[in-house]
Amino acid sequence: MPLRTRKNNRRQAAVMADVAKSAGVSHQTVSRVLHDSPHVRHETRERVLAAIRELRYRPSLVAQALVTGRSNTLGVVTFDTALYGPASTLLGVEKAAHEAGYGISVVSMSSLDPTSIRVAVDRLRGQGVDGIVVIGPQKSSLDSLQHLELDIPYVAAACGPDSQAQVVAIDQAGGAACATRHLLDLGHKTVWHLGGTERSMEATRRIEGWLATLEAAGAPVPPLLRGDWSANSGYELGRQLLETPGVTAVFVANDQMALGLLRRFHEAGVLVPRDISVVGFDDVPEAAFFIPPLTTVRQDFHQVGRRCLELLVGEIKGAPPVDVVKAPIPTEMVLRASTARPSR
Repeated sequence: MPLRTRKNNRRQAAVMADVAKSAGVSHQTVSRVLHDSPHVRHETRERVLAAIRELRYRPSLVAQALVTGRSNTLGVVTFDTALYGPASTLLGVEKAAHEAGYGISVVSMSSLDPTSIRVAVDRLRGQGVDGIVVIGPQKSSLDSLQHLELDIPYVAAACGPDSQAQVVAIDQAGGAACATRHLLDLGHKTVWHLGGTERSMEATRRIEGWLATLEAAGAPVPPLLRGDWSANSGYELGRQLLETPGVTAVFVANDQMALGLLRRFHEAGVLVPRDISVVGFDDVPEAAFFIPPLTTVRQDFHQVGRRCLELLVGEIKGAPPVDVVKAPIPTEMVLRASTARPSR
């Protein structure tokens, strides 16, 4: 059956009525096939699907939303996607959403203060999203979430266990403890730590894991050094470590700062791991190609995405809330060539 054409002779997109006429069925039958209803005979379903393929019919999301009350679109509010962690979490959420049949609308913020998050959420609600994922690794995002009164489901990723929202969190403290314990088990008397920014909850959890492990081992606790997650800050903090006698092991809060630290040590003629052992955090794709290849802590961001989607879709469909904070996603130590027993 030829499709209607516009005055400019371009082929006009097929509508549901065209599919129904071509397949010789009712409008309601086409709708049942599109929604995978079991109340359609196999022969009829195949005839409708053949007509859909022939006419290249694409269901209208707007029309479906009017009928079902759902847009099959999820919103994501995120911050600082230039950093590996938030960017990888966003990628994990997007992949899981697409696998589940949902589209994604992303609002990336320069700040996660209450006003900015409210503006982002209102923008997504205006687009008719069915639910929202907030990727908020900063303490300000946690405070903002606790004051939101949303009328649609939402889930927080990487916000930490203090949030009142449903949260999907990676075991940051556990990963930091493994990194610190690895260095102590090699025979280092203590472990220095280059931490992330003060406003970051992930940095806070990693500091807690480092500190608790040193205290449990009865090891001296060196002064905490803080960077800003960048390779440059790791490079600058390396100068302080080089000026401090007795440093043999360093746990760095992310791989980017570890890269800067390795560069500073190389320029000073300090050999890693012969003179100083270094452990990073994240396992960025380039970590295996650092000189030397970096021992680090791997985070499963795709699992974060899957769990976020499971929680959010469950809540959209009316499932009771699930407390997953008590079982955070574990990390994994990746052993490479940047750690060794301390030299005599």
